[in-house]
Amino acid sequence: MTSELSNLPTAEQIRRAPKVLLHDHLDGGLRPGTVVDLAREIVPHGLNGLPETDPEKLGIWFREAADSGSLERYLETFAHTCAVMQTREGLFRVAAECAEDLAADGVVYAEVRYAPEQHLESGLRLEEVVEIVNEGFREGERRARERGHRIRVGALLTAMRHAARALEIAELANRYRDLGVVGFDIAGAEAGFPPTRHLDAFEYLKRENNHFTIHAGEAFGLPSIWQALQWCGADRLGHGVRIIDDIEVADDGSVTLGRLASYVRDKRIPLELCPTSNLQTGAAASYAEHPIGLLRRLQFRCTVNTDNRLMSDTSMTREFEHLVKTFRYSLDDLQWFTVNGMKSAFLPFDERLAMINDVIKPGYAELRSEWLFRQSATTPTPSSRSDAE
Repeated sequence: MTSELSNLPTAEQIRRAPKVLLHDHLDGGLRPGTVVDLAREIVPHGLNGLPETDPEKLGIWFREAADSGSLERYLETFAHTCAVMQTREGLFRVAAECAEDLAADGVVYAEVRYAPEQHLESGLRLEEVVEIVNEGFREGERRARERGHRIRVGALLTAMRHAARALEIAELANRYRDLGVVGFDIAGAEAGFPPTRHLDAFEYLKRENNHFTIHAGEAFGLPSIWQALQWCGADRLGHGVRIIDDIEVADDGSVTLGRLASYVRDKRIPLELCPTSNLQTGAAASYAEHPIGLLRRLQFRCTVNTDNRLMSDTSMTREFEHLVKTFRYSLDDLQWFTVNGMKSAFLPFDERLAMINDVIKPGYAELRSEWLFRQSATTPTPSSRSDAE
């Protein structure tokens, strides 16, 4: 039994395992074919600006551009996706397909973020953008149910940290908090744009008892994390991977946590870790060197996420596959990450508890029990053992 239970989960088991996703960008998860279709149908002369018009080749281009190490090329990828998300038709289709794709990958709960201010070029108002995306998510959930998949998608409204609309977007998030929006976020370059530039937005959200996460500790390091927590009061850290800079590992393997790392662990502040994306942005040189291995061992509140599925050519299944291959994680480990995600979701407590007890734990229990049936299918019958003897 012990050897059977220690078997690593298969790719198929990982795909079927219930998963929770807290950090996924809507404009970073389009299907390549959708980019081509919308460029052709919605954006005037849109195909002229695409580097490739064949969906497969375009998907490769997105990944290679994100892997190039060139910030200019990386930002260009989002220019192409945002360009086709400026109309009702484009936003609705992208949101619906997002929910469908996540559900097909076994995601049962997702919080998908986007910046409404980046989708106004064709005359839509901020409120219209939010309502269209919410409608798209509901349609995607409906289509997923028709295919036998269950998913619930909540929206996170993001303000761009280099702009000056954070309070306006925070007020928008609060206005739609019971209508599909579950929280607020700021995103964009950390260096030169600290979260404290938007204190008015965070103070407003705290007064309204609303939830928010902050992109922090992805590239800029510990000061970004400290400000997000101690000045702004973030509920979660978007990435937060640079907390590793406050952890010292001695030659003998002993570990010492600095004051900030201890605070993050003691307070159970969720880290929205995105392994593949972190490799692309240089936060780690390989999966084996990614801080998630040590952070998991030290019992930080780690969650696993995709960030930008198109640019990273990834999914929750692929992220888990990399971790299983690298760290020899079992189904128990994957359940641990998933429960962490659900505990950290911006949903009411009773709904989070129901998802954990009624969906996630039973789903993993069923996967763990499969070894029994594999064993019985391969155990020799009494007659065959007698013949062999």
